[in-house]
Amino acid sequence: MKVNKEELRGDYGEISLTAESLDDLWHLKYIVEPGDLVFSLTFRAMESATSDKLRPEKMDKRPVRLGVHVESVEFHKFSNRLRIKGTIVSDVDAGMYHTLNIEPYSELSIIKHWKADQIERIRDAIEAARLPEIEIVTIEEGEAVIGFLRQYGVEEVSRIRQLSSGKREGTDARADFFAEVAGQLKHAEKVKTFVIAGPGFIKDDFVKYLKNNVRDVAEKVIVEDTSSIGSSGFQEVLRRGAIDRVAVEMRITREAKLVERLLVEISTDGRATYGYEQTKKAIEYGAVETLLIADETLRNFREKGARGIEHLMKDVERSRGRVVIFSTEFEPGQRLEKLGGVAALLRFKVQES
Repeated sequence: MKVNKEELRGDYGEISLTAESLDDLWHLKYIVEPGDLVFSLTFRAMESATSDKLRPEKMDKRPVRLGVHVESVEFHKFSNRLRIKGTIVSDVDAGMYHTLNIEPYSELSIIKHWKADQIERIRDAIEAARLPEIEIVTIEEGEAVIGFLRQYGVEEVSRIRQLSSGKREGTDARADFFAEVAGQLKHAEKVKTFVIAGPGFIKDDFVKYLKNNVRDVAEKVIVEDTSSIGSSGFQEVLRRGAIDRVAVEMRITREAKLVERLLVEISTDGRATYGYEQTKKAIEYGAVETLLIADETLRNFREKGARGIEHLMKDVERSRGRVVIFSTEFEPGQRLEKLGGVAALLRFKVQES
């Protein structure tokens, strides 16, 4: 993400941004809120200069910079688009509904009262863009699942299955399988590291295949043991720290480790709490070391106009704790959401009332 302009007085003002990737569109989903003013280049239907009375319905769509008073925001990751719907606040059609379609490399200006976590999210997006890009291959005999590591989690991009193995009509089926998996990898320069993971020795055999046949990929490989493939295999890779060796500050790795620690503390009746009311009580006692909030939970609080969650976040920061907002696009955030979307790791235990 690129910041083009920042003009703030206190917490209010305009920040102009350029979304440079699908990850940036996901970040913007949690930055843009109902009530904000957003300006961006869009297309509006206008009567054509060549139209005549016989065809008065003919309209041309022309680019125009338009502002809307936001009512809803939708992230469509499969079409690489963020849709911002609201009423027009400029132009001759003021008051009419319009949807701004924000895509990678779109510029938009957001005018609002900014919250601290939203400013921090912009900073995180800028920093994350500098980190190496990673593709994860989880593989076992006859099946492989490939994922691309994004800031909101691992996105599955390909799944390859082979129904049989061994010799088949004079062709080594395993070599065919490896060739098919290798053919699905993104060989673009932007992929800096390929993590090859899975149970047993097949991952090592696949790495040997890459060294003999796809050297440009083999030079970027690290290998990790996992007990499974697919989404649970991706989670194991994150939990075992393979990504840490490549990008120590990768957000999703931190989230996986924090949730793991939270669940251990809860299971042993240790220094942790979950649920809004219990977490609020712990904050009032100054017991919270780390406040964990699911992004969808935070968004729902804000859309309902509930200010309590904002006060809790500020109280934690004032007591020198930290606030971590989790992506519900991936398993750690989903697990947190099942616990009520709000939880905390504590400095000391708080007695139940």
